[in-house]
Amino acid sequence: MTTALEVDREPPAARAPRPSARRRLRAMARYRWLFFLMLPGVLYFALFRFWPMWGARIAFKNYIPFLGVDGSEWVGLAHFREFLSNPDFLRLLTNTLIVAALTLFIAFPLTIVLALLLNELRLQVLKRTVQTLVYIPHFLSWTVVVSITALLFAIGNGPLWTFFGWLSGSDANMLADPDWFRPLILMQEVWKNTGWGTIIFLAALAGVDQEQYEAAVIDGAGRWHRVRHITIPSILPTIMVLLILQTGQILNTGFEQIYLMSNSLNRTVADVFDTYVYFAGIEQGAYSYATAVGLFKAIVGLVLIFGTNWLAKRFNQQGIF
Repeated sequence: MTTALEVDREPPAARAPRPSARRRLRAMARYRWLFFLMLPGVLYFALFRFWPMWGARIAFKNYIPFLGVDGSEWVGLAHFREFLSNPDFLRLLTNTLIVAALTLFIAFPLTIVLALLLNELRLQVLKRTVQTLVYIPHFLSWTVVVSITALLFAIGNGPLWTFFGWLSGSDANMLADPDWFRPLILMQEVWKNTGWGTIIFLAALAGVDQEQYEAAVIDGAGRWHRVRHITIPSILPTIMVLLILQTGQILNTGFEQIYLMSNSLNRTVADVFDTYVYFAGIEQGAYSYATAVGLFKAIVGLVLIFGTNWLAKRFNQQGIF
């Protein structure tokens, strides 16, 4: 008879043997076409994401192009201290966080709402037509979007300028008014990317078990109750994953849109970290300083991803790792 002490001393259950190198090579040869399909993505991240990280070391040097990276003087955290003590730091941080908050708390929920509305459409022809119409703006460049905005809000003959001017009783230049900069940025973001963002949520909704809806209908649940108690809980893991990733990009407000919409009159609210990096690095030639600012953004984004992922796990929600 086996005692409890002997049970404790028994070796753990035998694990499956690890595949040998020969078996791994055979498996790779068997699925070689899958690895071949994966190759372009691996090369993209290797060349354009990981390899440039080696150049980020100029953030800790006083980089001079004629001397090269290795020949430039090492200054440590001097550029980071200079950036954090810059009088413009708080203004840049405030502008960046406000634009990011508008995207996170308004544009992101609107994507979920639109996906839920599209999912409730039963006429497939209408559903596909609406999907196509809301997808199209995503494929327009920000240059085209800003040009359309300039036409719609042109002083004197812009239709939206006339409409909002009639509502507010003002004939101000909305494209140059600092008070209108953030609403215009939000409207552009919603119009361009909301429809495209529904793709992932619609894919998640397609995997919801239809028997749950049938059982809910039998129990007398209305459409709103089915959405509240079945649809939303089913896509909640997808929402959490995208929310965590979106939080990690909170300091990346997008360079092209902000740069094209900014001018000398709304610069006080239009300057964000992305445009500041461009002005400091490209126009002023402060390569090391601009790299330090970009590295600061990356570090903050990484911390936010780990932090939001930890919070999601703390509240028993699905994280990304």
